[in-house]
Amino acid sequence: MLVSVRARGASLALLASSQFLVVLNTSIVNVALPAVGDDLSLSAAALSWVVNAYLIAFGALLPAGGRIADLYGGRRALSAGMALFTAGSAGAALSPGAGMLIAARAVQGVGAAVLSPAALAILLALYPTGAARGRALGVWGSVSAAGGAAGVLLGGLLTDALGWWSVFAVGVPVAAFVLAAVPRLVPGDDGPPRGGGLPGTLSVTLGLLGIAYGLGGGGWAPIAAGVALLGVFALWERRVERQAAAPLIPPSLLRTADVGIGNVLMLLLGMVWVGTFFFLPLYQQRVLGYSPLEAGLTQLPLALTLVLAPLAAGRLRRTLVPGLLTLAAGLAWLARAPEDGTFLVDLLGPTVLVGAGLGLAFVPLTALGVAGVPGERAGAASGLITTTRQVGGALGLAVLTSVAGLAPGGVTGYRHAFLAAAAISLIAATAALVKGRIR
Repeated sequence: MLVSVRARGASLALLASSQFLVVLNTSIVNVALPAVGDDLSLSAAALSWVVNAYLIAFGALLPAGGRIADLYGGRRALSAGMALFTAGSAGAALSPGAGMLIAARAVQGVGAAVLSPAALAILLALYPTGAARGRALGVWGSVSAAGGAAGVLLGGLLTDALGWWSVFAVGVPVAAFVLAAVPRLVPGDDGPPRGGGLPGTLSVTLGLLGIAYGLGGGGWAPIAAGVALLGVFALWERRVERQAAAPLIPPSLLRTADVGIGNVLMLLLGMVWVGTFFFLPLYQQRVLGYSPLEAGLTQLPLALTLVLAPLAAGRLRRTLVPGLLTLAAGLAWLARAPEDGTFLVDLLGPTVLVGAGLGLAFVPLTALGVAGVPGERAGAASGLITTTRQVGGALGLAVLTSVAGLAPGGVTGYRHAFLAAAAISLIAATAALVKGRIR
């Protein structure tokens, strides 16, 4: 893909903006949840699905989204996904009740599942090798990392100033601008759309939906059904690849360079990532008594660290294990979690460490997940590594919530959650060391 340096820079900015919106919407609602529940009179179960509807649709449909980018072209997939995302954001902001809000969040998740792997596949095509790819992935990592932290910050500001609806409305003009700019700033797709494998797409999508729904409170039956469907998917994909056809996630892809270990480690990082941004603002509001605005503002050092650390990781070598160890140290520090803690003494230091650790680990893990993958499989690899992170987030949220056993207003559950997240980070660091993945 021959594109001038200036044009590549404009394309990268647009792709990064797309990814920022996707990640922003995994966390922007967290601080606003109490206000949503009060205004719409939602039960605790219904309120949890305001978060889960987005995460589950996003994670379960990512393999299909990656395949759509491969089959129909990155620019087509990016435009279609952004259109769905814009519609879902507008619907969520205008929701008069739980049903429409949860449905709109699911539409947002579907759009994110299509646009995110498409954006990463386009980036990889624009920056195929060398230091330029490292810098581009550093930018990608920065906006991905910052999106999670900025969601908490922006969610607090908007909820206090305008109300909960604004946390969804804020993305509409940005998404609409990106959608309008795609034809001008993103290179066109090569060739016409091609057909795809429906059985593989259905089995993996339904399998991941079942597991995610079960982890979100649906019980063991959906999890068992999901595992069975993923087994069917694996057998089908092996058969398709043996027939020299185009599988959704080629089994040989996991044997390409570091793709397999990269996805395992990203699963563990996703468990920690989503859990941290779920429990930290809850601890601040329920235990320390912060307002949504205060909870958001005190996330600013974390947000800044998350922006800067991936940029450094894109230029430095061997940041994965140090990043995971830094993350574990910050979470272990948070596990002290006093009931009368202060920002300067008890939050500033550990949250800066958490931000640095997440940022330093994210870029090399993204690179591992797509290392050595040929161009025609870039969408599948991009979708897979993002799927792994999202599924890890859903799994981590379920595990950490179970570990926490939160009592209203109590601090012990938060300590347990942060300590468990620190342990997961140490497991990831150990696995990376054993495999020699110290990039």
